[in-house]
Amino acid sequence: MIKALVGFFLFCSLNAQSASWQITFPRALESASTIEEYPIELLALALDQTGVNYQLTPSVNILSKGKALSRLQDNREINIVWGMTNPQREKDLLPIRIPIFKGLIGWRLLLIRQDMAGRFKYIQQLDHLVKLAPLQGRDWPDTKILQFNGFDVITERTQSGLMRMLGKAQGDFFPRSIIEIWDELAKSETQIPIEVQPTLGIRYPAAIYFFVNKKSVPLASLIERGLEKAIENGKFEALFLEKYKANIEKAQIEDRTFYLLKNTFLPEKTPLDRKELWFDGKLNIPEPEKKPE
Repeated sequence: MIKALVGFFLFCSLNAQSASWQITFPRALESASTIEEYPIELLALALDQTGVNYQLTPSVNILSKGKALSRLQDNREINIVWGMTNPQREKDLLPIRIPIFKGLIGWRLLLIRQDMAGRFKYIQQLDHLVKLAPLQGRDWPDTKILQFNGFDVITERTQSGLMRMLGKAQGDFFPRSIIEIWDELAKSETQIPIEVQPTLGIRYPAAIYFFVNKKSVPLASLIERGLEKAIENGKFEALFLEKYKANIEKAQIEDRTFYLLKNTFLPEKTPLDRKELWFDGKLNIPEPEKKPE
């Protein structure tokens, strides 16, 4: 029986290596930013590390995050998505537990109206900030995190709607991650000037993973193997820095006070103990390889 199982898994491994993998991801909106482009590049990098033949293609239809997750669970139209993890999502889908943004999604700066900057000037502890009302998406995982930490969150369905609400002073601030805030500010169409508050931030442990269908164990194993190899040889870090080094420097983290929030919605198996998987507030730029003399 054992010999049969070993032979079966060896056959699967060899078959996976020689197969041509057709991987379909959700097609994004035309105005996609690096938050949509980077995961595709990272996925391609991971697959390159494995040596398999593969094709990465977007879905025929533009899919919202909710529709993409539903399609993936039903094993229709797509076979991979990326999104923030939570217990229900890990119950419905198969997670590859490597945070693709190194947790940077949980480092949040505050979008505010320029004419409301004064109310942030004297905030010296989290209790002061909690008295102000943040804006956040109605079904976003971050909303529950903020509410658990005592914030009276004002919600709306869309990101553009939230920006309009901020412009109309229907909320005090709109927390956005370092990886997305600059793109969103540049695309803002509010008539009242919006800015990034210069001295404060909030952060909480949060992970965006690749997810596949529960039955797609070989695909999950393949991607995980490629990601681990890219972490080991430094190519993961190199791509991460290529995409987000400028954002991190622009955020001037060392000059800000970040209030740490609890995220009780993290699944138990989140690899918080693997320090190499998480952004620690510093730019760990690898030294260039020395050329042989």
